[in-house]
Amino acid sequence: MTSTTLRMPAEGDPHERTWMAWPSGGYTLGDSAADAERARVTWAAVANAIGDFEPVVVLAPTAELTIARRLLSAGIELVEAELDDAWMRDIGPTFVHDGAGGISAVDWVFTGWGRQSWASWEKDARIGRRVAELAGVPVIASELANEGGGIHVDGRGTVLATRTVQLDPGRNPGVTAAEVEAEFARTIGAETTVWLPRGLTRDSERFGTRGHVDIVATLTGAGRMLLHAQPDESHPDAAVMREIRAALDTAQDAEGRVFAITELPAPRTLRDAEGAVDWSYVNHSLVNGGVVACSFDDPNDAQAIELLRDAYPGREVVAVDARPLFDRGGGIHCITQHQPAPITPL
Repeated sequence: MTSTTLRMPAEGDPHERTWMAWPSGGYTLGDSAADAERARVTWAAVANAIGDFEPVVVLAPTAELTIARRLLSAGIELVEAELDDAWMRDIGPTFVHDGAGGISAVDWVFTGWGRQSWASWEKDARIGRRVAELAGVPVIASELANEGGGIHVDGRGTVLATRTVQLDPGRNPGVTAAEVEAEFARTIGAETTVWLPRGLTRDSERFGTRGHVDIVATLTGAGRMLLHAQPDESHPDAAVMREIRAALDTAQDAEGRVFAITELPAPRTLRDAEGAVDWSYVNHSLVNGGVVACSFDDPNDAQAIELLRDAYPGREVVAVDARPLFDRGGGIHCITQHQPAPITPL
């Protein structure tokens, strides 16, 4: 890379820290005191699990600071910040290496997942720059409406994206795939964009993101991919995943490799009170020396943990019950944003 080249490293590369946002209102806390406590306890459980591996900084609004401090481990840093929502992967910046190995932060445009009628984002739209300021790194401004949950990279020039996200008229009206790819090249160093045709069914409905990739697929190394699988034909995602798998079977990464795909079977639980679930083991968070994985009190949890151990040899896999997160629209990866460590010049 030249001194002006930006590159988003693989998530499994060394981290400086992980950033999170505290649940603070609306549907994230829910309709009752019990719902609110369940949300807070779950966000804290993820933060505390990550804190056993690397530093964690949690942004929380003034009214929640005392509660957050009660539930978070002593070593976790708590910073006051006003928030609309708590999905740091989406509202925070995407960190990249510059050509000299330093860190910069890409500040995407955030519009509440494409100006969703139920979303508010005036405060969250400022969080990307706030986090970059707290991290002490330069900001790379982007005019692309995008979220961190809408991309996955291999650190070698490949990015996974979804046509229903970056090409969503609610996010980027009139923008072409070629224009998105050019912006990915400029900001995160992507030489090849692998487009998924869509996302999971629940995530494509009214209260979803319109198809984030981070509950569908992730890149685990050069030419290697973990892919959500739904083997039960009664679930609508069985057909969705056949369509996605067909698109990926012939796709190539930036270095010309066809992907070696390992499927992560979905939990056996198929439905909740709202319909077909989008529970996914793909939505895990990599940390220094570990994997913080979603569990669902489901018979497939143990198999998923073993598959994650195989995919990330040498890492400890720690599971956290992610059902309260998915009840609110996301998972563990969705509430975390990793900051890579700088590269020390030789």
